[in-house]
Amino acid sequence: MTRSVPFDSTPLTAPVTRAEVKAYTAQLRREGHLGSPVLGVVILCVVGAVFLLALGPILIAVFATILDPGGPSAIVAGVLPFVIFVGIVALAVWGITRGLGGAAERRFRLARFARANGMRWLPRQPAPALPGLIFGRGSSRAASDLIRGENPRFVEIANYRYTTGSGKNRQTHRWGYVAIRLDVPLPHIVLDATGNNGLFGSNLPLSFGRDQRLSLEGDFDEHFALYCPSGYERDALYLFTPDVMARFIDNAAALDVEIVDDWLFLYAKRDLSTLDPATWAWLFTTVAALLDKLAQWARWRDERLEAVPAAGAVASGIPGAQSAGAPVLTPPPAGVAPAGRRLRRGFSWVAVVLVVAVGLYVAVTLVATVLGS
Repeated sequence: MTRSVPFDSTPLTAPVTRAEVKAYTAQLRREGHLGSPVLGVVILCVVGAVFLLALGPILIAVFATILDPGGPSAIVAGVLPFVIFVGIVALAVWGITRGLGGAAERRFRLARFARANGMRWLPRQPAPALPGLIFGRGSSRAASDLIRGENPRFVEIANYRYTTGSGKNRQTHRWGYVAIRLDVPLPHIVLDATGNNGLFGSNLPLSFGRDQRLSLEGDFDEHFALYCPSGYERDALYLFTPDVMARFIDNAAALDVEIVDDWLFLYAKRDLSTLDPATWAWLFTTVAALLDKLAQWARWRDERLEAVPAAGAVASGIPGAQSAGAPVLTPPPAGVAPAGRRLRRGFSWVAVVLVVAVGLYVAVTLVATVLGS
């Protein structure tokens, strides 16, 4: 995301050697970013040995019954389970090694791509401390393949996973996100993209009160549903001027957007940190287009915060100005009043309909049971 460095996607597709990948993997292990694959192989062998000890006698008896128990086949019956075990372990080790090789090459390509574009790559970040609506939910939260840039402002692009439920209802949620650090905290605003909605509406994990929906001019509403805290409508209009709206429509219409605290997030229900050059070209173009407009947001101030007296200020003596000896007030400090820091959550009408439908089904079933008896 560094403007002085031209976009270069060559490392994503250029040939690499096994020696390069192996050396980089060893470096990551030395730096503590990767564990050793030996542990996984050892665990696999231990599990296999326990399996063999538990079922080996049964398999020997089965093979001995099928084969001739009095001839040379008895030896085969005793050796065959061990041959099967060794074969299974060999296949498992081969599969693990091949998978690790592909993952290692992916890591090497992403790290080299990040360097070529003035950024850096991180393999994993458990439970990232970010305030966005997809973070802090469920369990096993982790970001992976993080690409970070610091200039002209902090930008992070990564994949994100978290799980909800348990047992058969356990579900893993997959997201890709772009996190951009802003100059000042801003009101909580969500732009729910209409182009990626599903059959039951928004794909976001939270819903917001419909009275917080703000309609903007032009065709913006065709691309985004904008939610802002009640009373902050004028502030949202200040932030989303026609030129800013045009940038979001032209570059980010396929992404959900959230402004919260001093962060701007772009969300997608798929991986964004990939080896696909087209995806990265689109992301770099999108972020660059938005960065050009974010500087004007730094001037926003929440008028609901109290202005503070300027230290050592004196009255100007201009007619209509404050009287002599009265403190001269400076603009409100950067920040957001409590009412604007978070949107108020709303009901999920899909969930309400499902609950009502289940309730009606149960009621009808009970009535039918009573009448039938």
